[in-house]
Amino acid sequence: MVALYSSDKLWEERDNLDDLEDLELLTREELIELLRERAEAGVNLAFPGKAATRRLARLVRPRAQKMVAKYSVGPEEERANNLLIEGDNLQALVTLYRDRGQVDLILTDPPYNTGNDFRYNDRWEEDPNDPDMGDFVKSDDPARHTKWMRFMYPRLQMMKAMLKPGGVFAICIDHRELFRLGQSLDEIFGERNRIAIINWQKTSAPKSANAHVSSSTEYVLVYANDADRVYTERGDRMESSNSRYGNPDSDPQGDWREGNLTAPEHRKLTSYGIQSPFSGEVFYPAGNGHWRRAKDDVKRWLEEWGTPYVETDIGDGEAKALLVAGGGPGKVPAAAKKRAQALLKAGPWPFIWFGHDGTGRPRVKTYLSQLKRGTIPVTFWAEEDLLPLKLDSTSWPFAESGRSSDGIAELTAVVGAGHGFETVKPLRLMQKIIQLWCPPVGVVLDPFAGSGTTGQAVLMLNQTQSASRRFILIEQGRPEKGDSYARSLTANRLARSITGNWKTGPKPPVGGGFAFRQLTNQVDALALLQMERDEMVDTVIASYFDASRRRGPSLQRFTDQGYSYLVAHNSEGEGFYLVWDGPDHNIDLTEVVYDSCVAEAQRAGLKPIYHVYARLNLFSTDGVRFYQIPDRILADFGLDVRTESYESKDLNG
Repeated sequence: MVALYSSDKLWEERDNLDDLEDLELLTREELIELLRERAEAGVNLAFPGKAATRRLARLVRPRAQKMVAKYSVGPEEERANNLLIEGDNLQALVTLYRDRGQVDLILTDPPYNTGNDFRYNDRWEEDPNDPDMGDFVKSDDPARHTKWMRFMYPRLQMMKAMLKPGGVFAICIDHRELFRLGQSLDEIFGERNRIAIINWQKTSAPKSANAHVSSSTEYVLVYANDADRVYTERGDRMESSNSRYGNPDSDPQGDWREGNLTAPEHRKLTSYGIQSPFSGEVFYPAGNGHWRRAKDDVKRWLEEWGTPYVETDIGDGEAKALLVAGGGPGKVPAAAKKRAQALLKAGPWPFIWFGHDGTGRPRVKTYLSQLKRGTIPVTFWAEEDLLPLKLDSTSWPFAESGRSSDGIAELTAVVGAGHGFETVKPLRLMQKIIQLWCPPVGVVLDPFAGSGTTGQAVLMLNQTQSASRRFILIEQGRPEKGDSYARSLTANRLARSITGNWKTGPKPPVGGGFAFRQLTNQVDALALLQMERDEMVDTVIASYFDASRRRGPSLQRFTDQGYSYLVAHNSEGEGFYLVWDGPDHNIDLTEVVYDSCVAEAQRAGLKPIYHVYARLNLFSTDGVRFYQIPDRILADFGLDVRTESYESKDLNG
C-alpha cells in the first residue's frame, strides 16, 4: 500500500522501505537524494519499490518508428508539425529524446485507477522493456495504489524532462489518486512550482453513486518546470465581466468598479489611520492588513477632495495617521466637509473615494480601460494590481470548462456512436488550459491521448486564433483485442476534424495534418543495420535532431519515388539523402553517389548543404554533412555510442 510518513517515522516503518537489492542499483547521487528526502522534516510519499521505480526510465530502450501513411493526414509540411505515436507511452517518451526540453505544455488525462483502466506487469520492475502488457488492475486489488504509483512515477519523471524551462505540466485526475499524485508531483517538480489545483465541474446534476456526497467535480493539477519563468495568458473577457463596471461620477477615464485599498499582512509603516473628509471617522486597513498604496500617493489622492491632509500621531500605536488639516479624530472643519460633498455631487470623484454617499470606508477605482486584454483566469490574483499574490486552488464552473457529457457528445458527433468511451474530457476544458499555458507557436504533448481531445483542441485553436501550435500525441489502446485506439479512434477523430467529415454531417475543416508513427523494435546497432530501406527512411526522419539549433519539427519527407537517395528536406531548403539499399548492396557515400545526390538536389530545387546518411564516408568534399549509420541515429535517439554496445538479444521485443 502507498503511505504518507512523517520523517521521524520513516526508519521505524521497516516494512515500507525498499528492498536492499533495489537500493544497490542506485547511483551515489541518487542514494544521497533519497537519504536527504527521508531526513527532511515534513511528509514524504513512500511505497514499496520506489527506489527501483526512480531508475526505470533510464532502463527503457528507445524504439524505431515506422511511418504508417494510411493513418497520416495532410500535406507533408503539416505532417512534419504534428505527431501521433502508437505504442507504450514510456517507451515513446524515451524515444522522443530529441524533443526533450522543447515542450511548452504537457496536457494529459491518465488512468484514474477506477479498475480495469490500466495494466501492470510485475516484470517491469526489473525490466521495463518486457513486451508483456500485463494484466488489468482491478478495483479490489489490495496493491492497486502501489501498482498505480509504480506505473505513473517513471512516466512523470520523463514528462518533466520533456518540458522547456518555462514549460507547464497539467494533469487531470479525480479523487481516487488525487493525494498520491499531488504528493508525487510535489517531489518531482517541487512544491514551489505548483501553480494551481483546478477544480472543474464535470456535471451540472448530482448523482446518487455516493451515499453521502455526490461527486460533481474533478481536478487538474498544474505545475511549472520553473515557476519564475512561466507566463500565464489571460482568458477571453466575457460581457458578464465587463457588466460590473460603470461610471456613476462621469469620470473621463471611463467605466470603473470598486477596488480594495487593503492588502493582506500587517506592515507597520503602511498601517495607519485615514480620516474621511465627510464624517471625520478614522479608518484602518481591514482585518490585519495594510494599505496597498504608497503613503505619499494616498495623501495626494485624499487632498483631491479639496482640503490638505497632515500626518499626525494620534496615539493609536500605528504609524502617523492622515487627518484633514484643522481637524482631529471624529471631527473635520465644516468647510472641508462642504467641499467634499460638493465634489461628491458634481463628480468626477478622486481615485480614493468613500462610497456613493460618502459614508463608507476608503476604497479605490479599478478602471476597465487600464486592464490588459482578457481576464485573469484564476481567483488568486489581485484584480487591482494584476499581480500574482498566492497560487492556490480555484474552481471552474461547467459554463467555462464544459462537462463530461459534453466531451462524450463531442466525440460522438465527430466519429459516430459505438466508440466505447464513457468518459471524455470536454474540448472547452482542454482549449482553456492550452490557451493559458501554451504560446501560439508552442508544442503540446499528451502521452495519454485517448480519443484525441487534446489534438482536436489544438487544431481548433490554431484555426480560430490563426496560431501554429504543434501537438505530439501518444496512445496504445488495447491491441490484444485488435482495438488500437490510436488507429480506430484517435487518428480517426483527428482526420475527421481536419477534413470536416464529421459523422453528424459536414463541418468547416480546421486544416492541418499529422504523421502517424508506430513504435517497432528496440533501437540498437544490429537492428539498424538489418533494416530495409523504407524502414530506414522512417527511422532517419523520426530520429533527426539538429543539436546546433535545438530544432524540432521533423524533416519533411519526399514522397516522389523517382529519387534514389533524396528522402527529405528541412525548413532551410537543404536535402537529406539516404545511401541504403539494404545490407547486401551499396550503403556507402562514394563519388558516384555524391554526384547523384547533387543532381537530385538540383531537380528538387534544393541547395547545399547535402545531409548524407550512410554506413561509411568514402568521398570527402565541401558541402556535405555526413551522418554515420548506425552511430548518428543512435545518438539522435539519445543513446551514448561511446559506452554502450546497443545490441538487443530480442529484435522483436
